[in-house]
Amino acid sequence: MCVLADVELSEADLLACCASRRWAAAVSGHGDPDALRAASRRVLDELDWPDVEEALAAHPRIGERARGEGREAGWSRGEQSGMDGAATELRDALAAGNRAYGERFGHVFLICASGRSGLEMLADLRERLGNDVETERDVVRRELAAIVDLRLARLARENGG
Repeated sequence: MCVLADVELSEADLLACCASRRWAAAVSGHGDPDALRAASRRVLDELDWPDVEEALAAHPRIGERARGEGREAGWSRGEQSGMDGAATELRDALAAGNRAYGERFGHVFLICASGRSGLEMLADLRERLGNDVETERDVVRRELAAIVDLRLARLARENGG
């Protein structure tokens, strides 16, 4: 079992994984990575939609490079590495899809981009534009949970867990 031993995660550590303050407060105090990840999944399922929107606001649009030097920005750039070297046509199609998605749902298109190509993400974006609001909110929660889980695992590794 991977244990963070005596390492106490700061609020900044947790908010780099998920920008919802309610989520961060609810999962703080779990030093064992497995317990932390289990608590995270449970809390993410229970978040009110405004708390999910707070988390979404920290994510760049697919195809846009995260700005800044912080941990979250660096992780985001790595997660979206499937867009590195993408053709102009693909970038333009994603930009158009991002705009349509934002107009339809009122928030950023969120997808767990790790290991996915730009073409795969564009196909998912186009498919999800056909979702009704409730279905899309369920998909967004699953994608957010996947991203947060990856980031918590990365955080554990970085802290020697």
